[in-house]
Amino acid sequence: MAGQEALFMSLIRSVIHMFWMLVTVIPWGIVMVLASRRANGTTLWWMAVRWLGWVIGGARVLLGIRVRVTGIENLPDGATSPAILLSKHQSTLETFLLPTLMPHPLAYVFKKELLYVPFFGWAMGRLDMIHIDRGQRARAFNKVVAQGKLLLARGIWIIMFPEGTRIPRGKKGIYKSGGTRLAIETGAPVIPIAVSSAKCWPRKAFIKVPGIVDVSIGKPIPSQGRQADELMREVEAWIEAEMHRLDPEAYRKAD
Repeated sequence: MAGQEALFMSLIRSVIHMFWMLVTVIPWGIVMVLASRRANGTTLWWMAVRWLGWVIGGARVLLGIRVRVTGIENLPDGATSPAILLSKHQSTLETFLLPTLMPHPLAYVFKKELLYVPFFGWAMGRLDMIHIDRGQRARAFNKVVAQGKLLLARGIWIIMFPEGTRIPRGKKGIYKSGGTRLAIETGAPVIPIAVSSAKCWPRKAFIKVPGIVDVSIGKPIPSQGRQADELMREVEAWIEAEMHRLDPEAYRKAD
């Protein structure tokens, strides 16, 4: 009975949080579109982070989801110090969360179809992001490299999810080398990130549950003189070992 009551309360809280996101994203999206006529890219980015902070704050207050961050000192110093962030991807939570933690604006590499999502996609289209057509792989990667070099020179960090999609808790996807190829092309170091978001915000699940989400940021890995596949294997090894440390229960069940 207690389990059913907890599940019902999580459902109610999840509905309220979704409503909070919906009622705030509409005016935010409109303001972003209007402000893009005059504001520069950096100003728009921090305006976007403000709404993301509302989402994360709402998750803390309404859903009981707390965030614990380690390794923040591993992030590069300097206004234009480059970095390629390669993160574990378990749910939508880290998409919203990571920009609120970083001292630099981030540029996500994402499929262009997201630009057509009302309000949210319209606002994203005003930011310095890299949207690609996944059907044109070679051309898409060339675009990522060309735009990535320009953005990194301006102090904007590139963030990618090397598994390509959200992975269920306790599982490992196929790590693709696009992120490490970009790092080698640009000379930027790679920052591996492990996130245990599925403990509270499961993949493709509407109901979220209270708990602690851990974010672990690894030390920068130099990309100069490396091979993309070999570098990605090092990134994968660090992330997956860290995931086992952060969420051992999930991996015991998977094993």
